[in-house]
Amino acid sequence: MAPATTSSAEARRLIGSRRRTEAPRRMLSPSPPPKKVKSMEEILAKAHYAVVERGDYGDVGCEQCGSGERAEELLLCDKCDKGFHMKCLRPIVVRVPIGTWLCPKCSGQRRVRSFSQRKIIDFFKIKKPNLTEEKCDSPQDTRKRRRRSASLVLQKKRRRLLPFTPSEDRSQRLRQMGSLAHALTALQMEFSDDLTYMPGMAPRSANQAEFEEGGMQVLSKEDTETLEQCRAMCKRGECPPLVVVYDSCEGFTVEADGQIKDMTFIAEYIGDVDFIRNREHDDCDSMMTLLLATDPSKSLVICPDKRGNIARFINGINNYTP
Repeated sequence: MAPATTSSAEARRLIGSRRRTEAPRRMLSPSPPPKKVKSMEEILAKAHYAVVERGDYGDVGCEQCGSGERAEELLLCDKCDKGFHMKCLRPIVVRVPIGTWLCPKCSGQRRVRSFSQRKIIDFFKIKKPNLTEEKCDSPQDTRKRRRRSASLVLQKKRRRLLPFTPSEDRSQRLRQMGSLAHALTALQMEFSDDLTYMPGMAPRSANQAEFEEGGMQVLSKEDTETLEQCRAMCKRGECPPLVVVYDSCEGFTVEADGQIKDMTFIAEYIGDVDFIRNREHDDCDSMMTLLLATDPSKSLVICPDKRGNIARFINGINNYTP
């Protein structure tokens, strides 16, 4: 029997049916490049520092004294992971720091350069560049001449504040102001000779004498005149005879650079004003009470950690790092 033949139309229909039922062929995509994983050594080499937690810190000892005793006083550097006793550090750390802490070697503090005369004048915003001003008598000296006949007992009962006597040598005054500018810059502080009220802290309206518990002592007219005279001298660049020096144990401290009489006014305590309740866990070591209100929530403190004057270093316990 002869084989059956198919027409051309049937042949096209069969081919089309076969094409529709065949599975489509997938295009082979190129394989992705293998991922390059960096080693821990490469990451640590480029990173500023990384905190690597160890399983056991029982073998950590103090890098200064070599002892691992008094573990509650042992600080661990967040960069090199070495231990240091708070009392072995120079300057001494008086309380456990809040947040990240770096040892003296890892902190890498930048050395502050000396200040030129022009920079000192700009730093303290001295109004008159001429630092040699004619010395004037204080209100106390004038009244003393008028009361020569007064008894010694009466004068002792009415002791008043004396204005400071600035150094007569111009270069000596520049050295004194330069030492203060150096210390403020090292602590990343701005110079200020007035109380500052910053947003988020206590407003100016919170600092009122009527809020003080038991009343606030009011300066006499003579003491107020002394205060204004000292302010005027500081604005002219006539600073108190004090110099700020660095001590390896205490940090920045203040030394007298001339004779200072008893009852002499040196400086007002200056800084940011804030409520005590906001500073209960603050580790600033130089805060000063400004106002003890009848309502404890309204009590104020002065915080000289960002703005201040030489009083910051007179009162400071450990004036080294913020």
